[in-house]
Amino acid sequence: MGNKGNINGIDCHCLINVSTQVNNYLAMMKPSKLITVTSFFIMVFLMSCTEEQPLQEQEGLDEELKLMLEALGGEEAFLLPRSNDYTNIPQDPNNPLNASKISLGNKLFFETGLAINPMNPESRETYSCATCHVPGAGFQAGVRQGIADGGMGFGYEGDGRFPNPNYEIHEMDIPPIRVPNNMNMAYVENTTWNGKLGAGGSNYGTETFWVDDLFLETNHLGFSGVETQAIAGLEFHRMGIDMELVSFSYYKDLFDMAFPDYSEEERYTFETAGLAIAAYERTMMTNKAPFQEWLKGYGDAMTESQKEGALLFFGKANCVDCHTGPALNKNEFFALGMDDLTGEGVVGEFLDFDLIQKGRGGFTRNPEDDYKFKVPQIYNLKHTNFLGHGANFTSIEDIIKYKNAGVSQNPIVPQSQLADEFVPLGLNGAEINQLVDFVENALYDPNMYRYVPASVASGNCYPNNDYQSQVDMGCE
Repeated sequence: MGNKGNINGIDCHCLINVSTQVNNYLAMMKPSKLITVTSFFIMVFLMSCTEEQPLQEQEGLDEELKLMLEALGGEEAFLLPRSNDYTNIPQDPNNPLNASKISLGNKLFFETGLAINPMNPESRETYSCATCHVPGAGFQAGVRQGIADGGMGFGYEGDGRFPNPNYEIHEMDIPPIRVPNNMNMAYVENTTWNGKLGAGGSNYGTETFWVDDLFLETNHLGFSGVETQAIAGLEFHRMGIDMELVSFSYYKDLFDMAFPDYSEEERYTFETAGLAIAAYERTMMTNKAPFQEWLKGYGDAMTESQKEGALLFFGKANCVDCHTGPALNKNEFFALGMDDLTGEGVVGEFLDFDLIQKGRGGFTRNPEDDYKFKVPQIYNLKHTNFLGHGANFTSIEDIIKYKNAGVSQNPIVPQSQLADEFVPLGLNGAEINQLVDFVENALYDPNMYRYVPASVASGNCYPNNDYQSQVDMGCE
């Protein structure tokens, strides 16, 4: 507030200005109107006085935050591009973006008609990629464990998914680790929690391990992680390209326009379908979150509390050391001692779970990588009820408090493996609340449904098409 004096929070200079303006108006008024008009103008001008201070305080926070970001590479270093700005969206040079490819991938991602190879015939055409990557749940599963084939129901935003009683546990397509979200994927080099997918980036030198595993063998195609995961995922999750569906729908035209350089024999395959899905995923940006709007110059996009939280995120709490860049992620791996997907309620029989628990080390077989997991992007966690690779945190506040305390919860992780960054942060209760507000609300894009297609060519219910899901979603 500079040198301005104030009385009970009201600027004295503003009071003098109010008095002058009221006197000017009163001189023109009839005596019968004086009381009413006097009361009205005093109320209006005092409101303008009392609102001036918070506005200036927010301007001060804006400048402080801008200076902090300038030291970290500038505001543009954290700005996500528009979803149709193909020039500035990071992409695999072997899978350049084009509108037809993205449109095709958008529909295939939600197309239950691709689920043609389930374990039991009753589940044919009942699930899609979006079954475990639900828009309203931050493009993650709405339950602790995602279930594709072998699951039923949708509930509200995927929280009503449950095992099909006609399936044996070993028949269900259910992962041994939390389903990661797939927003802002353009900024991910190597995908999955241990980063095993993708021919480049951190996986240079790991070629000897790309064997005896459908996912890993797909690395030999030479694509980035996003593309590799989409291609392998279709087959791994018991999907397929139904040529009858392709031939008698607009999908064929989209395939033809998206992949004109592919021969007819190679144009309608797992590979091209996966490349289309990956292209769509690369455009799925949370670029309308309040923090992103603030970066574009809209100072009132974030509240004062959220700006205070941002200052903590990029300053005292040093979250930015791991969560950086436009997606607030990092293509590196750290051990934070979080619990694995174990305990009461966990469904499934997981092969080689000891390797899964070792994270990056379970893939590279390098003991120095043991118990390290990839840093995830942290946009749109507001309606995500399960966080961490083991889905053991149920709110953003829980995970921030865990990191603030800096004490490992997983007894199998040696102290020597914990990241140097995993130390007590010293945040007090008010600061934790501000940081939660920033992550929960300022990093929340409220309209991710803009990435959901209006229809899919099969005409099926989507993202799920089993009877219970149809009932849940009202599309039976």
